[in-house]
This record gives sequence, C-alpha cells and structure tokens, in this order.
Amino acid sequence: MTTIETPAVKDISDNIIAQLEAILNQTIPILPKGFNRTIAKAIAGVFILLYKYGGWIFLQLFVRTASFQETEILGKKVTPLIEWGRLIGIGDPVGATQAELLVDITVEVQTGSITAGTLLTSNKNGVNYLLTASVVLDAAIKQGNIKATSDTQGGNGAGAIGNMDPGDVVSFVNPIPNVARDTTVDSQVVTAADGETEAQYRQRVIDRFQKQPQGGAGVDYEIWGEEVAGIVGIFPYTGDPGFVDVYAEATPASSGSPDGIPTSAQLSAVETAITFDSEGNQTRKPVNAKLNVFAIDRIGFDINVIDLTVEDEATVQTSIEDAIVTYLLGRAPFIEGVTPLPRTDRITLQNIEGIIDDIVTAAGGTFQSATLIKTGEVFTIDAYSLGIGEKSKLTIITF
Repeated sequence: MTTIETPAVKDISDNIIAQLEAILNQTIPILPKGFNRTIAKAIAGVFILLYKYGGWIFLQLFVRTASFQETEILGKKVTPLIEWGRLIGIGDPVGATQAELLVDITVEVQTGSITAGTLLTSNKNGVNYLLTASVVLDAAIKQGNIKATSDTQGGNGAGAIGNMDPGDVVSFVNPIPNVARDTTVDSQVVTAADGETEAQYRQRVIDRFQKQPQGGAGVDYEIWGEEVAGIVGIFPYTGDPGFVDVYAEATPASSGSPDGIPTSAQLSAVETAITFDSEGNQTRKPVNAKLNVFAIDRIGFDINVIDLTVEDEATVQTSIEDAIVTYLLGRAPFIEGVTPLPRTDRITLQNIEGIIDDIVTAAGGTFQSATLIKTGEVFTIDAYSLGIGEKSKLTIITF
C-alpha cells in the first residue's frame, strides 16, 4: 500500500538546504537568520501549499471523498460533491419541504371571510403558518389550508418540524372577527421532510454511479422513488401481471412514525415521482406498467439472554440491546438485481449470540445462551430469513 503524506515544512527546508550545500559545495551556516536558511523556509512554505492543494484535488476525483463545502476557484464557486451529482444526473441535494395542513375553523358568526395570508402559530412546535386561500365564513365549521412559513429557529418553517397530527391546535396570531382563535388540525395535506444530509446525498450519488437508469428496470424504481423528500428506501417487486409493487420507507421525522411508515401523502408523492420527471413529463416507468405503492411492514423479535452473570448488569443489558438493535436495523430483504451485495437478509441466532458474547466477555461476565423469537410466536428459531424465494415487504426490525 502506498501512503501519500504531506511532509513537514522542516523536512522540505532541510532538503533545500542539503541541495544548496551540494551545489555550492559548502556547508550553510546554522544561524536561523542566515540568508539561505530563510529563503529555504520561505520556499518550503510554498511547496507545502502545493502539497495540500494537490492532495485536496486528488480527493475530489472520487465521490466518496469529494468535498461538500462550497469553494471558490478562479472566480467560480463549486461544491465538488454536488458537481458529481449534477454530472451523473441526480441534481442538487433534496431541500427541506414545508408542511401544509388542513385545519377546522370554528365560526361563531356566519358572516364575512378570512383573507389569504392570515398568520397562525403553534405552541407545540413554534412554527408559524399562513392561510393559503381565503375562507368564507358561511358554515359553523370551515376548513382552511395553511402552510408552514417561519419558525423560532429563524428559518422558513421547512422540515419535519412543521408536521402536526390530527387534533393538534394551531391558533390565529391576531384575533379574527367572528371565529374562534384556536383551530384544530384535520389532516396533513403535504408531509414536510428535512433536507437531505451530506451522508444521504453522497450515498445517493454513489448509488447512481452503481445503478444506472435502464428505462424501467428494478433499480429505476428505487432511483425515482428516493427522489421524494423524506423517503429513504424503495423496494420494487414484480406484482400481478402488468403491475409493479413498490414498498416505501420514510424517515421517522418526516412520517411521524418511529417505524418509518410513510404517510399517504408520501406514498402518493412516490407514485408521482416514479411516473413523472421534474418537468412533469412521463419519461420514467414504461407506459404499460401499472403501479402499486405500499408502505413497509414491520417484523419484531424478542431476544432473551439466559443466565447472564456480570457485575454491572444494567449497563451490560443496555449495551447488548443497543448492539443488537444496530445489527437488526441493518437487515433487509434481498431483491435480485436491485439490492447491492453483500446480502443482509438473514438473521441468525449465531450472529446474535456472537454480539452478546463480545459485550459480556468485555465486561468480565458470562451467559449460558440466547433465544431469538419472532414477536407473537412461542417457538425459538435458529434463523429467520427475510425475502428469500418470495415477494416480501421490507422489514426494519425492532428489538
């Protein structure tokens, strides 16, 4: 293995002095302010800059190490990783979206109207919302559409922070004649999602290099569906004749579900993204392919550690649980031609016991054995296989 390291300024300076001594055939005085030694250190500083810039440029040649920071070079501002994304065809990182809610407005006197742009706020999340269209007060309960517009963090209200649950209260900032100050959230029209992180965007660029669009192949459905804000997993299967069944996974923050179960709005957005491009043209799934978009399901497991003997049992139990959760969350079905290798669709008791043994041994303890039980079942299994030999939904496993 070749290691490229930036030399120290002193090393370069000493090398310059050595070359000068060889050319002049005399020893350079050791006085630190000597002319030749001063010049050598100045030149060494220049070489260090060249080393550093050369090393930085080398890292930009690869998606995995390209910088995500904007850099200005010769008057042009570039962000190397984003330039890679644009070059391969996935565009810029997905930005945060703003939530839109449908609220029930209690009308006290049925006369007049509320104008578009009226400001409301939520004490629950500190987000301000604007009424997107005027509402005529001609019934006891009127519905209005509101959109997140700002928040206490100084932002524009974008991101999962703007999402709210049915029954939550959003209040008019200023009293409005003929209506109650508090409104109640009826439903979420647009589910907001946080902006794509550097790690998520980088992985998406890498995935696109590894999985080039093929005009309707399985990986295409994954690429298209994961363009939707808040969607982090797309799993396509061959459905009934003429159908493609797609299962979607969302981030907990965007979906409001700790299990990442997408909302109906997100599922609808996935279907749209698989069908239409950003210009609204139907350039994606084959015209004769029919589409079903479903939310993921969950399979749970109970892991029991038998006869655990260790000094600090509570701490070790927490460590075991964290390690097993990490292992299980890394399991997923294998879809031929879509899921990259190595396969992660097997959960084995051997692996579980290995994780437990590492932690217990490090803590100076012992245990007899462990059991792996599918939640709701009464039998212990040695291995549970996900998605092998059958169409299956994605399962994110919880401990």
